[in-house]
Amino acid sequence: MSKADDQTPTEVWTGLARHDDQTDSFTVSFAPDGSAPIRGRMLYPGDEGFEEACSGWLLTVEHRPAAVVVAADADDVAAAVRFAATAGRPVAVQSTGHGKSVPADGAVFIATGELRELSVDPRAGTARIGAGLRWGDVLTAAAEHGLAPLCGSSGQVGVMGYLTGGGLPLACRTYGFAADHVRSLDIVTADGLLRTVSPTREPDLFWAARGGKSNFGVVVAAEIELLPLRTVYGGELYYPGEDPRHAAHVLGSYLAWVKEQPDEMSSSVTLLRFPDAPQLPEEFRGRSFVQFRVVYTGDGEQGARLVEPLRALGPEKDTCGARPYTQITEIYQDPKHPVMAHLRGALLNELDDEAVEELVSFIDPSAPGGPFPGIELRHLGGALNRPPGRPHAVSTQGAAFHLWLRMPAPAGQADAARKAADEVLGRLRRWDTGAMLPGFLFDHDSAPERVRRAYTEADYRRLAALKAKYDPNQLFRINHNIPPVSPADRRPWGAAGQRLRARVTPSRTGNITDSTRGSVAMRSFRARIARWRSSWKAGSMTRPPRNTLSRTTRPPGRSRWTISS
Repeated sequence: MSKADDQTPTEVWTGLARHDDQTDSFTVSFAPDGSAPIRGRMLYPGDEGFEEACSGWLLTVEHRPAAVVVAADADDVAAAVRFAATAGRPVAVQSTGHGKSVPADGAVFIATGELRELSVDPRAGTARIGAGLRWGDVLTAAAEHGLAPLCGSSGQVGVMGYLTGGGLPLACRTYGFAADHVRSLDIVTADGLLRTVSPTREPDLFWAARGGKSNFGVVVAAEIELLPLRTVYGGELYYPGEDPRHAAHVLGSYLAWVKEQPDEMSSSVTLLRFPDAPQLPEEFRGRSFVQFRVVYTGDGEQGARLVEPLRALGPEKDTCGARPYTQITEIYQDPKHPVMAHLRGALLNELDDEAVEELVSFIDPSAPGGPFPGIELRHLGGALNRPPGRPHAVSTQGAAFHLWLRMPAPAGQADAARKAADEVLGRLRRWDTGAMLPGFLFDHDSAPERVRRAYTEADYRRLAALKAKYDPNQLFRINHNIPPVSPADRRPWGAAGQRLRARVTPSRTGNITDSTRGSVAMRSFRARIARWRSSWKAGSMTRPPRNTLSRTTRPPGRSRWTISS
């Protein structure tokens, strides 16, 4: 039985959690007015269901939260956020667990899996979806009306983590990011308020929440556009990859083929090398493959004609054909159960013959065994490069391909998997743009400099400024965190001001006091110029003031700037 089961309306809840070899307790009133408990469940370490509630899809990441709130509705989420703020605890949020790749140690862990609202408006072509839904749920409900959502490669993935990360759908070249097609979001922000945001209601927060992941609050529901798609043309083509020369020919042919494809054709190529393990199907055991996957949203016959050059390469297995949209996720056959793996993402430029040689070398049977990589290259461009109708914080930043690297990491092999991933990305560095997609940030990517790579510089600055507005105390930091911008960084310097600021801030000393004095001097200078302009216009001043910057010398290694007049 959990502690919530016998909670009285006015009782104060106390939790005890162990993390980082420390024991610490917190005692706060759960409800904002102390009058009522939540409708869902409150779980603590040792309670039945605690481990299950906070376990994620990626089994290589462990969570040790202080408490888990299994929310029954949006009010529970809001109460849990207020609870965490009062207790001085960060908030972690999880629906299906696919996106929670940052450890939630010591946090108030909000599980939204029971928020399963789902309604389809066939006349408007929209769906309202709760945070606990998976894309498989939405696919089935929309298909009853001849409609389809822009889902990714797995029907098991939760809708909210996917949307707040931008969402790279299988038909990405035709329709762009899934975030393009979000009409509104219901989000609980750090102040514990439930807000509905859209292009006309708090548009800045609406922009930031689509791409900023969980940095700005807990999204509890969304209204999305559905597409009038009943069928697609798609499937897989497998080519033997044991012979490096043949594998290079097949991969090179694919890279030439994608350059001629219309926006209606989205595709990827995956380089696979399987271990000789008895649990694998015999057709894959100990073998290497080059695998193509295609999704065409136009006429099926035209799709078959477009795929014909790939068929001419002699695939060993071919599943391409027209299929109901509800079966679109079967093309990728993503795992249906939690996995032990090390994942990485990157954005790549166009690939040449040297890149092809590097890529096929990873599946060469003569290479040292294990970990055995899966290297997927998703073709980008098309609608992804066009400005979205509802702007958001996601961009491919002009990349030609997205690389998704999956390294199996069974118990005891996590370090080996990380080193192998480092080797793959290191050998592909020449083609790496340096950018990433926010929806493909994993446990390795929690460092600030890596998170920053997922956004354009302008978007990152805007996100940091909005973080300071909506979550200045970093309540939502158990994520790929975007720290709030400091007041000094928000100052609207012009180009001339930037140059003058550089002059008044000593560069040869790392003393923060000197830098601050320089900023104060700059503000004083700008204020004096503003006063002079006002006086000049009023006719009370005949000449501008002297604005000479002089340096007053202090002990060696330190300096101070002043303004003389």
